[in-house]
Amino acid sequence: MKKKLSQEEVLDEIKEAFELNYERLRLEGGHALTEDIKRLALQMVMLYWKKMPDVAENITDTEVKLSLPGQKTPQGRKFSIEGVVDIIREQDETWMYDIKTHDGTYVRENLDLYEKQLNVYSYIWKELRGEPLDHTAIIALSFPQALSDAVRTGDQQQINRELPKWKPLIEVPSDQGHVEETIRAFGEVVDCIEENQFSPPPLSRLKEKVGDQLFVTRVCRNCDARFSCASYREYALGSNARFVSGYKKYIEDLGPEIDVEDWKTTNLEAARIPDTVDTSD
Repeated sequence: MKKKLSQEEVLDEIKEAFELNYERLRLEGGHALTEDIKRLALQMVMLYWKKMPDVAENITDTEVKLSLPGQKTPQGRKFSIEGVVDIIREQDETWMYDIKTHDGTYVRENLDLYEKQLNVYSYIWKELRGEPLDHTAIIALSFPQALSDAVRTGDQQQINRELPKWKPLIEVPSDQGHVEETIRAFGEVVDCIEENQFSPPPLSRLKEKVGDQLFVTRVCRNCDARFSCASYREYALGSNARFVSGYKKYIEDLGPEIDVEDWKTTNLEAARIPDTVDTSD
C-alpha cells in the first residue's frame, strides 16, 4: 500500500507540479507572470487543496475525456459533443466532478444550465461506457470576493475567517429526461455558428442582475466581441449627454485595473531587449 504523504510533503509536491506546469504553459503560450502574481496563483492552488483535501486525495480518474460523436443538428450538420471530467470511486459510490472557473453564487443561481451539461456527460458515462455513477457535482474555483481580497492583500487572519465560508463543491441533481433536449440545443448553436448568426442578447438582458453583478459586467466584460456588439454599444453610449465619457469608458475597459497592470508589467519584462547583443556571428 502506498504510504500516505504528510501535509508538508503534499505541499512540496504541489509546488513542484505548479512550477513544471507553469513552465510548460509559459513555453507553449509565450506569456509569463510577474513573481507576485505567480506567488498569488500558487497560494490559490494551496487553498484549493486545503479546502478540498478529501476530493483531491481520492480522485481516481483525472481529466477523463467524454465524447458523443455522430450527432446531427436540426439542419443536418454532423457534430460531436466532448467534455472532460474527474471521477472518484470510493467504497460503493462514484462521483463525477466538472471543474468550472465560475463562482459558486452564479452556479447555484443558474443550476439548470450546469445540470443540462452534466446530464449529457453522465449519459455518456453510464449509457455508452456502461460505468456506474451515483452523484454529479460542480467544483466552482472562483473565490468569493472577500476571500479573494484577503488573498491579494496577504491578510492571513481574514483568509482564515473567510475560508470556511467558501463552498466550492456544488452537487447537481441528475435527470436523464432532458438529454435529448440538451443535445438538440447544442445542435442549434452549431447551426447558428455555421450560418454566421450571432445575435446578441437584448439591451434589457445586459441590465439584469446575474448573482451580485450586472450581466454586462459579469459576461460582456469577458467577451472579446463586445466592442462590435450592438447591445453592448447601446449600453455603453447610454444617452447623448453621456456620449463622450460613457463610450470612452467602455471602449477602454480592459478589465480590473490590477489585472491590466499585471499584464503590462509581465509582458514588458518578457519582451525586454538585453543590454548586450552577441554580434560575433
